[in-house]
Amino acid sequence: MKKAKIYIPTKSAMQSGRGKQSKWILEYEVKNSKTNPLMGWETSDDTYSEIRLQFDNKEKAIQYAKKNKIDFKLILPKTRKFVIKSYSDNFIKD
Repeated sequence: MKKAKIYIPTKSAMQSGRGKQSKWILEYEVKNSKTNPLMGWETSDDTYSEIRLQFDNKEKAIQYAKKNKIDFKLILPKTRKFVIKSYSDNFIKD
């Protein structure tokens, strides 16, 4: 049975906002990963490792995986805690 993971990719170091983090990705797990003796690159005979599907929401990705009998692992994004402070808070002692 095929195994996959469903997640929202993290932003790159070049992104400052969270605007393009709304797509959910279904990505198959790589099997038989090995090192190429000639070049030293990591290779695999598994062609499913090259497939990366995008979905608009989590429910559509889960529905696709269940419909195609794909065993999946759901990775939920971590929520960020915002602390709203003003400039004057730097100088006020509690």
